[in-house]
Amino acid sequence: MSSSGENGRGGPRKLLGLTAEGFVAGWLEGEGYTILDRNYSTKVGEVDIIALKDRFLCFVEVRSRSSDSMGSPSLTVNRRKQLRIIKAAMQYIAEKRLQDTHGRFDVAAVIFEAGEPRLEYIPAAFDAGM
Repeated sequence: MSSSGENGRGGPRKLLGLTAEGFVAGWLEGEGYTILDRNYSTKVGEVDIIALKDRFLCFVEVRSRSSDSMGSPSLTVNRRKQLRIIKAAMQYIAEKRLQDTHGRFDVAAVIFEAGEPRLEYIPAAFDAGM
């Protein structure tokens, strides 16, 4: 029996997530976004995709599911998850010296229906609340 991700590899959920991230990155580029970073990770949190469009620095959380029977994957981005993304974004801004850039937090929810991805993109899905 194979591991489901403890060693940073494999597993159906991990594969689904990586597939969704790749799909969203491609969609963003098609919509005129410039991908600056992917899977930016810190001790306090991770940001799946960091992209730039129209002078906005977009921190994109990608969530995916194999069906919508449990509702949209966007519903899983609770306040605790938001705070981890916000902390990682703040570190990214400081590290890259981007304090003068306007930022926002987007959520990309991908549902795979019969193997085909369906995207729900929510710009400015939440704010830093500071």
